[in-house]
Amino acid sequence: MASNNKKVQSAELHAATSKLRDIILGGQDGLVNVLGIVLGLAVASQDLRIILAGGLAATFAESVSMAAVAYTSKRAEQSFYEGELQREKREIKEVPELEKEEIREIYRKKGFSGKLLEDVTEQITSNEEVWLDEMMKFELGLLPVETRHALSSGVVVGVAAFIGSLIPLLPFFFINQLQISITQAILIALIISAITLFIVGAYKAKTTVGDWKKSGLEIAVIGIMAALIGYVVGFFFQSP
Repeated sequence: MASNNKKVQSAELHAATSKLRDIILGGQDGLVNVLGIVLGLAVASQDLRIILAGGLAATFAESVSMAAVAYTSKRAEQSFYEGELQREKREIKEVPELEKEEIREIYRKKGFSGKLLEDVTEQITSNEEVWLDEMMKFELGLLPVETRHALSSGVVVGVAAFIGSLIPLLPFFFINQLQISITQAILIALIISAITLFIVGAYKAKTTVGDWKKSGLEIAVIGIMAALIGYVVGFFFQSP
């Protein structure tokens, strides 16, 4: 019972970590890409209509694209896992002694030796399902990817990308209400985007490992530097 509980807890932790990774991936990518496009359009055209049209087009395209990439990536992982699983099954049937030796070597590296090593090896290889699971995890370093996980990953990444993409557009949505200029909106977009990226990096470090200040600053600086490329490109297309 305790072993089953540990497996469930481990699976839940893995799922939560995977979801956090998807949220960060989608949100960060969407924000940085759309920020770069918006900055380029803003400095080149100084036209609010073009900025919003381009920004929203990029938002929807980015969200769908990221969702599709996340889904197909997970499906590719699933196909690779299934292929390796079938290969291991064949090898267990065709060369069982060689495969048994691989299990023995795995546990030898874990510190087992003598009779205990032989007992563990015999116990594991007496059950083909357990044997396969051990080979996949510890020899190949692979974990199964379920179809529903691929779908949920695509949805999470897509939604995160959509929300992240809207952040740099916010000051341009309310430019008339705030009575600010395009230049001021650019500055505000940069500030709120940098703050958001810093928070994402800090939260990532808090929930995994690392220094939250360093992680936050690192993601913020990398993201803003990448987005500023759009500003530089737009600068060269300014109307005379």
